[in-house]
Amino acid sequence: MYYAIKHLHVTCVVLSAAGFMLRGLWMMTGNPLLQHRLTRVMPHIIDSLLLLSAITLAVMIQQYPFAAGWITAKVFGLLAYILLGTVALKRGRSMGIRATAFAAALVVYAWIVSVAFTKQLAGFLA
Repeated sequence: MYYAIKHLHVTCVVLSAAGFMLRGLWMMTGNPLLQHRLTRVMPHIIDSLLLLSAITLAVMIQQYPFAAGWITAKVFGLLAYILLGTVALKRGRSMGIRATAFAAALVVYAWIVSVAFTKQLAGFLA
């Protein structure tokens, strides 16, 4: 059961990032598909499955935030990613701010993935 949930989690990680990159591209090019109903709904479904599978995995391997440093780092990274993504796709007042937040969100995403692979707080920064 662990491997099935892990595969679901990894699949959701990839789908979430791909969707974010596509929405970022559409935002920067002014593509009307950014307002399509599926574009607005699918990220919530994918990210909910991602979070649910992450919590399930943490319980299964008994690694919890504030007990396991690398899990805590991923949680704080996730919060930064969400905030930057919100600025990038909705809240940024100018295209420059949105593009900068988009690039920063992608860097944070890459760092979160590197923390998951290395199980080290610094991830690729080490």
